[in-house]
Amino acid sequence: MNFPIAPHVPASLPICMNMSIDRRSLFQSAAATVMAGAAVNQFAGSTSVTAADAVAPSEAGKSALAKGETVLFQGDSITDAGRDRSRGGANDTRALGNGYPALIAGGLLRDHAASELKIYNRGISGNKVPDLASRWQADCIDLKPAVLSILIGVNDIWHKLNGKYDGTVAIYESGFRDLLEDTQAKLPDVRIVICEPFVLRCGAVNDNWFPEFTQRREAAQKVADELSLEWVPFQEMFDEAVSVAPPSYWAADGVHPTLAGHALMAQTWRQTTGL
Repeated sequence: MNFPIAPHVPASLPICMNMSIDRRSLFQSAAATVMAGAAVNQFAGSTSVTAADAVAPSEAGKSALAKGETVLFQGDSITDAGRDRSRGGANDTRALGNGYPALIAGGLLRDHAASELKIYNRGISGNKVPDLASRWQADCIDLKPAVLSILIGVNDIWHKLNGKYDGTVAIYESGFRDLLEDTQAKLPDVRIVICEPFVLRCGAVNDNWFPEFTQRREAAQKVADELSLEWVPFQEMFDEAVSVAPPSYWAADGVHPTLAGHALMAQTWRQTTGL
């Protein structure tokens, strides 16, 4: 399968988590491409995110989504990305926000124009795993997604560091596992994509975040592996991206991506999933 990728990486190289590839070259090349296209734009205050400019179409994924299927993005403020929560319809530009879900949605809708896809963003700023669980029936199960993408975890530690939450790594892991097992039981055919929680060492992120944040990332990957779910390596991606531009270029506060950061996330998500 040939995924469209950045210059300097052979077009015949498949992007697959189960194959041995030069990940450093992949992420550096992808980051360089995004940097060149987004150098004058920052996410804060942006209302004109253009998916076609940020994410190349995936030839390999054009038959991977059936007609009328639903793609759902779930998570916290990184996924929320300023979306208008008063507008809940599928494929609504304002309801998709200004981040990676909108970038991915634009690319999928462009590449699957005849498929009548329904794409939703249900990320909510400030959410932790327990918050997802409390709204999961209405905001996930009832939507019956064919593809469910989840990015959650940064608030589970950030709120703890701020004294607003006392959840442990073990609570994060068990709660996440319970949520995913319940989802699989209720939606046995759903394709679940777990996005790796990430931070960059700048802004709000300092040494106090570690090693606990690393332990939480590892817990998320452990759960994904145990349940045979797909894994998008966002932390690894950003770790490589900082060799091209400083951490603040990708996420000014260390947590919330800039436009360039969201574009890199969208590109990596599509290449990893093949959609």
